[in-house]
Amino acid sequence: MERWKKRNWGWKFADHLSELYVVALLLGVAGASFAAALPLASRWYPPQYQGLAMGIAGAGNSGTVLTTLFANRIAQHYGDWHIVFGLALIPVLVTFILFSILAKDSLNQPAPQKFIHYMNVLKQRDAWLFCIFYSVTFGGFVGMSSYLTIFFNAQYGLDPVRAADFTTICVIAGSFFRPVGGWLADKFGGIRMLIMLYSVVAIMMALLSSLPSLTIATSLLFVAMMSLGMGNGSVFQLVPQRFQKEIGVVTGIVGAAGGLGGYFLPKILGNIKLATGSFTFGFLILSGIAILCMLLITIVQRQWRRTWIGASGKARAEHV
Repeated sequence: MERWKKRNWGWKFADHLSELYVVALLLGVAGASFAAALPLASRWYPPQYQGLAMGIAGAGNSGTVLTTLFANRIAQHYGDWHIVFGLALIPVLVTFILFSILAKDSLNQPAPQKFIHYMNVLKQRDAWLFCIFYSVTFGGFVGMSSYLTIFFNAQYGLDPVRAADFTTICVIAGSFFRPVGGWLADKFGGIRMLIMLYSVVAIMMALLSSLPSLTIATSLLFVAMMSLGMGNGSVFQLVPQRFQKEIGVVTGIVGAAGGLGGYFLPKILGNIKLATGSFTFGFLILSGIAILCMLLITIVQRQWRRTWIGASGKARAEHV
C-alpha cells in the first residue's frame, strides 16, 4: 500500500515493466483513433480519390519518425524516460484542440446500424483478406520500426542513439510514401500496386538476409519500408470501394490486424534471432510471407474484378 500511496501519476506513472503494460494498453486505445480518422476522411471523397485521401489521412504514422529521432535523445539528455511521455502530451493536446474545432462528419455518412449488422462483415472473406494484406504492410512497417534499432545495435554495434537515427531514415520512407502509394493506386490500381510492392519487399528482405554492410543494409531497408508504406496506402485504396457502407468498422478490424502484425513481427524476429544466433532466417521468413501475399492477391483479383472493382484495382467507371 505504501508503494501506491507514494505513486506518481500522469506521465510519471510507470516505473516497472508491469506498469508499462498499462501504458501500452492506453496507447493502444489511443491508436484506435485510426479507425475513426480513416472513415471520417474517406466519406468526403469519391472512389477515384480514395487512395490519395486515405494515404494522406494514414500518413499520421509519420509520428513514428519523431519517436525514433527524438525519444532516445530526450531520455538520454534528461536521464529519465518519463520526460519523453510528458513532452508527448503537448502535441497530443494541440491535436485534440484542433480536431475538436475543425473536424466535421460528411453529409454522406450512412445512418447508424445495429452492432450485429456491422459484425456481419466478419462473415465475408474479403474482410479477412484485407486483414492479411494489411497485417503484412502496416504490421511490417510498425514492427520493423520497433525492431530496427535493435537490429542496427546488435548487428552493426551502433549505440542506441545512432541506431535510432538509422532507423529514422528507414521509417521516413514508410511514413511519407504512404500517400504516394495511395495516389499511385488511384492511378494504376490497388491490385497492381500491391502485387508489385509485395514483390519488392520480398526481394529486399531476401537480400537483407545476407546481412550486408551497414550502408547497403540501410539502403535495402529504406526501399523495403518505402514499399510497405506505399502498400498501406494501396490497401486502403481498395477497402472503401469494397465496404462503402461499413467502412468504419472494417477500418477498425483491418487496422487492428495491422496492429497485431506490428506486435508479432518483432517478437517473432527476436525469438528467431535468439534460437539461431542470426538475423538471416527472420528476413528470409519475411520474404516468404511477402511472396505468399503476392500470390494470394494474384489469385483473388479475378473474382474481385467480376464483382466490385475495375481492372487492376481501379475504381469502376460507374463509380467515378
